[in-house]
Amino acid sequence: MFTVNETSDLQARIHSYLNSFTKAEKKVAEFVLQKTEDLMYLSITELAEKADVGETSVLRFCRKLGFKGYQDFKLSVAKESMNPVSEIDGEISENDAIEVTMQKITRNNINVIQETMSLLDPASLEKAVNAVWHADKVHFYGVGTSGITALDAKSKFMRIGFPVDAIADSHFQSMAAATLSDKDVAIGITVSGSTKDTIDSLKMARENGAYTIALTHYARSPITKLADVVLLTSGKESPLQGGSLASKIAQLHVIDMLFMGIFLKQKDHAMYYREKTAKAVLNKIY
Repeated sequence: MFTVNETSDLQARIHSYLNSFTKAEKKVAEFVLQKTEDLMYLSITELAEKADVGETSVLRFCRKLGFKGYQDFKLSVAKESMNPVSEIDGEISENDAIEVTMQKITRNNINVIQETMSLLDPASLEKAVNAVWHADKVHFYGVGTSGITALDAKSKFMRIGFPVDAIADSHFQSMAAATLSDKDVAIGITVSGSTKDTIDSLKMARENGAYTIALTHYARSPITKLADVVLLTSGKESPLQGGSLASKIAQLHVIDMLFMGIFLKQKDHAMYYREKTAKAVLNKIY
């Protein structure tokens, strides 16, 4: 099994779709993740036999990931296998020197951003930018570490005079969502896509007519069913890895791209308020 640091773009995509696979497709996914290097030499029949599924399950697995068929999928695997694995890739060990630990953490964070770029659909990002740009007000919803990301997003957009708010308390989220209309946008942030408080708030916003955006790692998860647009991030987490910095970096990377899309659409307005907000806190700094 590949470690977090060794995860390729293809593997990141597979992890993103895990929740949407059938039992048979999950068998294919598990084999692919464990035996990636063997795939280039297997026919569709051989892969089906080794994963103990039918050939149609293999085809559905490939197509669900966006490939035309098994050969298209194998070509992608072959291309990625040509990229050598760095000696600093792999899990951090207690035996690593501090320099190696530094390099591994840096490599992991770089990989997270690269994986996010492979998962994020440019057309979806453009839809999100246009929706936010035309909104009367924008709400960011998130709890835990994702709630902190929501506050970071509020900080960025507020600096350019944008009507935005971030609510981390679940009760206030619901109340705020109830005030939205079809002129507003609600953005739910959750790595798992299954955070109940965030899902409930986005559902409330949608019921009141708001345009909804989900920022999550899992392409098929409860929150994506409520979203007009889904922005995928890397940084998958196990139940024991909640709040990982890698996941937050991925979220912030997408937030930054969303922000820049808005900034460029109203550059003069944004520059005016960026200067104005900067001057507002000048007397707070020695």
